[in-house]
Amino acid sequence: MLPYPSGQLHMGHVRNYSIGDALARYMRMNGYNVLHPMGWDAFGLPAENAALKNNTPPREWTLNNIAQMRRQMDRLGLSYDWRTEVTTCLPEYYRWNQWFFLRMLERGLAYRKRSKVNWCPECATVLANEQVIDGCCWRHEETVVEQRDLEQWFLRITQYAQELLDGLDALPGWPDRVRTMQKNWIGRSRGATIRFFLADAVGDDAEESAARRGKTPLPAAEGFDPEGLDRDAPGIEVFTTRVDTIYGATSLQLAPQHPAVESFAQADESLRREVEDLLEEQRRAREADDLATLEKRGAFTGRFAINPFNGERLPIWVANYVLLEYGTGAVMSVPAHDERDYEFAKKHGLEIRVVVLPRRTAEPAAAGEQDSPALPYVEEDSLVINSGRFSSLGCEEAQEKMAAFAAVCGFGGPDVAYRLKDWGISRQRYWGTPIPVLYCERDGIVPVPDDQLPVLLPDDVKITQQGGSPLGGVVEFVKAVCPRCGGPARRETDTMDTFVDSSWYFYRYADPGNAEAPFAREKIDYWFPIDQYIGGVEHAILHLIYSRFWTRVMRDLGLVANSEPAVRLFTQGMVIRNGAKMSKSKGNIVSPDEMIARYGADSTRMYSLFAAPPDRDLDWQEDGVAGVSRFLGRVYRLGMRYGQQVRSGAGAREYGESPVATGLLRELHKTIRKISQEFSGRWHFNTCIAAIMTLVNAITAAEPDLAQLPAAESTAVWCELLPNLVLLLAPFAPYLAEELGEVCGAAGPVHSQRWPQFDAELARDEEVEVPVQVNGKLRGVARVAPGAANEVLQQAAMSLERVQTAVAGKNIVKVVIVPGKLINLVVAAG
Repeated sequence: MLPYPSGQLHMGHVRNYSIGDALARYMRMNGYNVLHPMGWDAFGLPAENAALKNNTPPREWTLNNIAQMRRQMDRLGLSYDWRTEVTTCLPEYYRWNQWFFLRMLERGLAYRKRSKVNWCPECATVLANEQVIDGCCWRHEETVVEQRDLEQWFLRITQYAQELLDGLDALPGWPDRVRTMQKNWIGRSRGATIRFFLADAVGDDAEESAARRGKTPLPAAEGFDPEGLDRDAPGIEVFTTRVDTIYGATSLQLAPQHPAVESFAQADESLRREVEDLLEEQRRAREADDLATLEKRGAFTGRFAINPFNGERLPIWVANYVLLEYGTGAVMSVPAHDERDYEFAKKHGLEIRVVVLPRRTAEPAAAGEQDSPALPYVEEDSLVINSGRFSSLGCEEAQEKMAAFAAVCGFGGPDVAYRLKDWGISRQRYWGTPIPVLYCERDGIVPVPDDQLPVLLPDDVKITQQGGSPLGGVVEFVKAVCPRCGGPARRETDTMDTFVDSSWYFYRYADPGNAEAPFAREKIDYWFPIDQYIGGVEHAILHLIYSRFWTRVMRDLGLVANSEPAVRLFTQGMVIRNGAKMSKSKGNIVSPDEMIARYGADSTRMYSLFAAPPDRDLDWQEDGVAGVSRFLGRVYRLGMRYGQQVRSGAGAREYGESPVATGLLRELHKTIRKISQEFSGRWHFNTCIAAIMTLVNAITAAEPDLAQLPAAESTAVWCELLPNLVLLLAPFAPYLAEELGEVCGAAGPVHSQRWPQFDAELARDEEVEVPVQVNGKLRGVARVAPGAANEVLQQAAMSLERVQTAVAGKNIVKVVIVPGKLINLVVAAG
């Protein structure tokens, strides 16, 4: 994944890029054509902050940072093909952001509407729903996000919601954790949408008194007929997964930000103050990540809504636990059958009405034997009661029939809801892609013609992060001519969310110089989908969902054939220092420049691969870099001692059958097998490097014995050991590998040579270790030949002293053997 050019790499970056570089080098050495590119996610707020702080234009600050970070990457020996470099803040790139936007606008995938949006006071801009984490800004983790009502541009990602969900099952090469996070974020729910029509509160004196406090519903108007409702009357839509409980609804509850609440509060100052209090409670709960335990409070609006199934007029409340981003931001409150509704009803004294009972309890209900279970009762394998024509149906059957009835009557019907909302891309910032539309007094919204792209960002812009987009203050930018009527027009001054830039950047790597199209189809067909994508799990929701959506849009435009951007995804662990993720914002970064100056580039990158498996967090310890440096020093000295002997004896293979030679060759081929298997499987490069260390230890320990061999035989052994050791080091320590390759007389760069192949016979383990258990408890390890018969395995197990003690005086009931993996003796008292 391309980085944001903050100006300084840290060891978290080094780890990420060293993983990918090791893989790229390994695949090249195995004969593959490898595209290993790098680019820069170069738009974004930090550049504007730097402009304010340092009085440096964002473009200048960004390009200087890119030059610095590229220098660091080169110093680390990362094998990027810089001919394919992509920089998203340059017009030759963001022109195509604008082109894609226009294609989406033509197809109804881009649209503008007035909407409640997430606003970060610190960023002074809008955030997408995916950029709000536990009620706070994804970039400023302690800044609580506000709600504002603004005209915004959206991309209709919800049109692809089901396809994005279904596609996850076709991505076995993605981590289960990421796929689960995306499934939960897309959040498919099957249920029904029901329209509750607004109504006046009319009843007798007793009813009116209770109703005015919002404690109980009012009865249906005389002659109520659900099939005769005016489906065009104003109302509030509710999505529910439990329409079978609708006869138990005793109130309607709205999120404090619901549009209807704003309308109600305009005419009621007291309600407006109560709503503000509820909003503040919700905000504090979001900030503390404590919504689940938030005390359920609300305010009665004084308004009522008709339950279209039974005509009852339900009091409408505003509740602090109802969230606008879930469903429609409105819920029918069924206290007897929902935990949150039950808590709310108890708090405010609302009516609780049972309409679902367990089958064993509900069936004799007609005979007066009804016995209610503990409330709230939420089981679906039950029967519906007290629900008019739907009574006595099973819950699932009732859900289907009630949803169908709503559809026939015109006040609702079966529905599928998604947690995923359309992607709001408008940002009130300067440093981003200008949105290519004009506003004409005569023709309204007018797209910028393709031949006028790119709409360029002006250079001389005053950035204040106050009062809307900085582009609004640039008269030359704002004033334009309408391409349709020739009259005056106003340019859009919002810029695009920077996640637009990163949703398709990797396709541009395949064809970075194309000035006629985003890329050529034949080049994409050759390289895509990506074979291996590497980045942090923190991008599971934002970048990875957006890029999957963008790929499908491009597919439907005929630009690509694939539906997914990447076949395999690897999410590396974080680098931790002083108990926190290493990051510039936390002030705990370690610069690779500093490590390279002390220990060298190879030691720096090799430590990042050795200190922990790449999918686990790495606890930063500088002593570990020093240790790797000492090891590489040993390898260097070994190469310098015997490199000339290898060069002069190149091709010698007469190493005889001496035990020392055979033992070293076995160790070499086991190491080749180990590393080759790891590159094809788990990527536990820490164990690969450990295997190389074990091999080097074996070689140095055998040096005196090798010196006693005849010269030709000794040379032959070194000609086998040293060049292969160099090749094994190449993905992890490329500088040292190239140096020693030249010393040993390699024909050309080491990284253009073939990866060594192991001899299966030499790599075969002479012994394997098999854990031995007694009644499931580990008692020892048996050492046996590979493929040993079950009788041999059992004998080896019984020869262990701890096993003999554990089975003494007991009967062996059963022996469970998993060949090469496990021996378990099941014993019972004698």
